[in-house]
Amino acid sequence: MNNIDSEWAESHYPYYMADRIQSLYSTSNIPIYKINESVTVLIAIAGGQGILRINDQTYELAQGTVILIPAHSHAALITNNLKPIHAYKLLISTREQVGPLPAGAMVRKSGVASTPNTLFFPNEPAIVAHVEELYIHRLPAREIRHVQNQMLFHQIILQLLEKQDSKYVANEQPSMERSIIYLENHFSEKITREQLAAMAGVSRSHYSILFKQLTGFSPNEYMSRLRIHRAKELLISEPGTLREIALKVGYKDEFYLSRRFKQQTGASPSGYNRGSFQRVAVMLTPYASHLLLLGLEPAVTISESSEYVSTSDLQAPQTMMFIHTNSSVEQVKSALLDTHIELIIAAKQHLLQYGLNPEHLRAVAPIFEISWIEMGWKDHLRLIAHAIQRSDRAEQWLAAFEKEEQAARSLVQKSAVANEILTILVIKPDELLVYGSRNVGYVIYQSLGLQPPERIEREMNRLGDQFHSLPIELSELADYAGTRFLIVVFPDVKGSTAHSKRVFESPYWKDLTAVQQDCVHLLDKNEWVPYNPVSIRLQLQRALALFIGN
Repeated sequence: MNNIDSEWAESHYPYYMADRIQSLYSTSNIPIYKINESVTVLIAIAGGQGILRINDQTYELAQGTVILIPAHSHAALITNNLKPIHAYKLLISTREQVGPLPAGAMVRKSGVASTPNTLFFPNEPAIVAHVEELYIHRLPAREIRHVQNQMLFHQIILQLLEKQDSKYVANEQPSMERSIIYLENHFSEKITREQLAAMAGVSRSHYSILFKQLTGFSPNEYMSRLRIHRAKELLISEPGTLREIALKVGYKDEFYLSRRFKQQTGASPSGYNRGSFQRVAVMLTPYASHLLLLGLEPAVTISESSEYVSTSDLQAPQTMMFIHTNSSVEQVKSALLDTHIELIIAAKQHLLQYGLNPEHLRAVAPIFEISWIEMGWKDHLRLIAHAIQRSDRAEQWLAAFEKEEQAARSLVQKSAVANEILTILVIKPDELLVYGSRNVGYVIYQSLGLQPPERIEREMNRLGDQFHSLPIELSELADYAGTRFLIVVFPDVKGSTAHSKRVFESPYWKDLTAVQQDCVHLLDKNEWVPYNPVSIRLQLQRALALFIGN
């Protein structure tokens, strides 16, 4: 099996670099200091007052203010003549890691140096003090001070990242949040701003101000986005007339829907081109691999790790962003808005699992829901291909794979293992499972047609692709024992597999005929459990190597 590579590739963050630090004194003679740099700029106000103008935004500056300006921005620092500004200007860039990265590795964007938005922190004296210390020791005489400067610089970066995250902590205005949630859940009904303001306990005019501060949109814009994005979802997934769609999303007729649709998208509903999607987000890496296989790199992947599926016949992602599944709803929404996502592909089961109801995300982009457990990976691929109008490409890949399946099945059915009963046992820290039709079970039982234990076969016949696994007790091992065991051990959170000793050292295990005859294969979880087209294809190759050799 050593000739078959793993499909998992790593992603790495770049290194932060302090390019230059300057001290700026604005006076009545030099009241304006213009800023236009090719890297991110941190301005820390050590004293005085003034304003900073960038694009159409104005920020009031005072002692303790910190502001992060994106690269290539045109900004102006304007002093108050009575209280001249003293500021520090720190240029922040990134460098890719030195030395060769693992094959297929991807360099990720940095949270500070790649932000597309101006970040304003009105009262951060600790960050200002660190920047000032960095300036004072900018030309270290000794290496120990140089190392201290590196630590100090990264402490500044850490503080900025923590401040960015803290922006998304639950807002202290629960009434406003309740009104927004109500709007997200009832956008297809007639709702007035007065109703929402009353729900929030504020005036109509103040409600609009607070709403825009929290969401970035006016209440009318937000409702329009919810309705149009829901209309897009229906255009993708459900056949129906424009009139039916209009009524479902809260518009009185198809003409009003068409007018609103064109205002927001520039095209009519009938001209909505799903094949033009370029910026798609996916929930969890299996759906990312479907998109990569179809030739579309996800702009964002919401995942539990920053690994992704990669093989020699897939181009490595160039700009894909990872968002961790433990991020807050507001962090996810903000990242998706910043990356201008046009479509979100997710299973509702996964969204709910991580606290991300579709209603929360619909204002960002339409959501194409793909059921996870209710269908198999081939149907997942077909539905995603339909959503982005790449069905031909999906069917070509599936046809080629099915030929590989037939050839592999023919070879394996001529071997000795064809007459055996195979049990797939999964050992988790707190659970013992026997696998069925999915994950490694798909290749063993469906692709190769090998024989499962009788009880597993009954469940497969009853549930088909929906049958994932059965939890069992250790004392039940003999009831599911085949003539050969395939074992997958899931490590605990610390990476230990010591919990498997409980199984392997038990009399229930030692008494099994397959164990006594050494018909046991230990499989790597990362190579045999993933459930997506790329991984399934590689699992088929691994199974051939396992059962009939290279």
